Amino acid sequence: MKALIVEDEYLAREELVWLVESHSRIEVLASVEDGLAAFQFLQQHDVDVVFLDIRIPSIDGMMLAHNLSRQARPPRIVFVTAYKEYAAQAFDLEAFDYILKPFNEQRVINTLQRLEKTDPGAQSSPPPPAGGATAVRTVNLVKGESIIVMPCDQIYYAEADEKLTYVHTLNERFVMTMTLSEFAGRLPEPPFFRCHRSWCVNLGKIREIAPWFNGTYVIKLHELKVEIPVSRSHVKAFKQLMQL
Repeated sequence: MKALIVEDEYLAREELVWLVESHSRIEVLASVEDGLAAFQFLQQHDVDVVFLDIRIPSIDGMMLAHNLSRQARPPRIVFVTAYKEYAAQAFDLEAFDYILKPFNEQRVINTLQRLEKTDPGAQSSPPPPAGGATAVRTVNLVKGESIIVMPCDQIYYAEADEKLTYVHTLNERFVMTMTLSEFAGRLPEPPFFRCHRSWCVNLGKIREIAPWFNGTYVIKLHELKVEIPVSRSHVKAFKQLMQL
């Protein structure tokens, strides 16, 4: 796995290079201090991850990340910044992580370990799963100042509240500043199913399907006390998916 570090503060740049090289097998191809130098480097070199400060000269980190996200195979972006207020924007760009300065060594190590687990070259490719199943996907969720990379199979359901979406796992609730349609578009179908204009459910978490009025259903989930409606417009597709 190859990396580029973009950081305008010399000491922070050198510290990050040391952390990456000391605690991972990630190769730092270059470290630069401004966005234009980073952009020019990336036009000539392929990297797997960019450690990117936000407030940097020439081209700011958010603009650079936005341009990188348009690539056919964009590198993973790990924001490294002293500012908390850009976390939501980082989520919108599907950043891999958001690390605050001054660096906490263990925090950086945890991110490096997660990065290495995503490297297809780090281990031999396993045989394809039986039955046409796909590999576990992840989705980025915001928790305070951090971005949590959440395996999709740990999400039970999501519900809409005007322009917000509440995402529920077994033990946590995440508040996303986007519509349910926007969030649901990031989830694999199946197992996720938009059963109602205000609800999206993980079909793998369903414990019980109870008849409701006018031929509709109410869904009950394993381990969570919630009842999720299936609207009339989604009943046919739901029955096909669940083989009812």
